[in-house]
Amino acid sequence: MKPLLFGIILITSASVMSAQSYTGKKSPTPEERLNEMYCSGLFKHTHGTIIDVLEQNVQGYFNILDWLEGRVAGLQVFVLRNGERIPFIRGSQTTIYLNEMPVTPGMLNAVSINDIALIKVIRGPFAGSIGSNSAIAVYTLIPQEDEAE
Repeated sequence: MKPLLFGIILITSASVMSAQSYTGKKSPTPEERLNEMYCSGLFKHTHGTIIDVLEQNVQGYFNILDWLEGRVAGLQVFVLRNGERIPFIRGSQTTIYLNEMPVTPGMLNAVSINDIALIKVIRGPFAGSIGSNSAIAVYTLIPQEDEAE
C-alpha cells in the first residue's frame, strides 16, 4: 500500500510542477521589443547587442561613438586629425548604419545624441556589412503620431 501511495503522490506532484512551469508563450524582453519596433530585414534577424539609449545618461557627449567606447566590449574609437571618429571592433573597421542606411562615421556628428533611440552592435559576420565583419546600427526616434486625431 505504501509504494502505491508514494507513486500517486509522486505523479500528482510532477503534474502540478509541470503545470506551474508551463506559462505558454514567453513575453519578450525590452530589447526584443525594441528590436521588433526599430529593426527590419537583416538587422532584425541578426544577433547583436541592443542598447536602449533613451534609458541611458548620454548628456554631455556630442557624438554617440564617444559614448559607446568603453560600454561595448571590443570597441575602440580612433579620432583622426580632422576630428572624424573611426570605430573598430576586434581590430577591424566597423560599418556604421543610420536607420539601416550605410553612412560615414562623420555623418553621426550631424545627428543629435538626444534624437537617438537605439543602437544595435553586431560583432560577428554580418551579411549587410560593406568591407567589414561588424556593424553599428544607430536608430533615431520614431515620430509619434498625433493622438488628437
